[in-house]
Amino acid sequence: MVHHAVQTLSRQLHRTPLPAATLLCCLALLGGCGSSGHATTKPGAGTTGVGESIRLDNCSDWNRATLAERRTTVAQLRRFSGGPVGSSAGIEHGPVLSDDRAYKLFQSYCAKPFARGFKLYKLYTRAAAFIGR
Repeated sequence: MVHHAVQTLSRQLHRTPLPAATLLCCLALLGGCGSSGHATTKPGAGTTGVGESIRLDNCSDWNRATLAERRTTVAQLRRFSGGPVGSSAGIEHGPVLSDDRAYKLFQSYCAKPFARGFKLYKLYTRAAAFIGR
């Protein structure tokens, strides 16, 4: 006969299978291990830009790059930003900057020490949204 029915039910509800929960947590954590998930090369027929990936390139990469690498990156960003943007009849492609204007934009911002971590694609797409064609 149960004298404390509430306590008995309470104990049964609060029991958790600790080994099973631990195993599930470990599997979830291990599922995130492995490859980093980003490409190590830039898209484009064998051409390289300033850094490892167009979405990771920042002002520090820009400052270390050669003139040819910078020009390649500007062209890649133009192709990325000017790509198709949905199914709107009025707007078919994203706004872009002229290559010279984009180059000057990066030269201007990336010369400042506080901008060393700024992502180039963010600088480009935001500037293109305001002054792009």
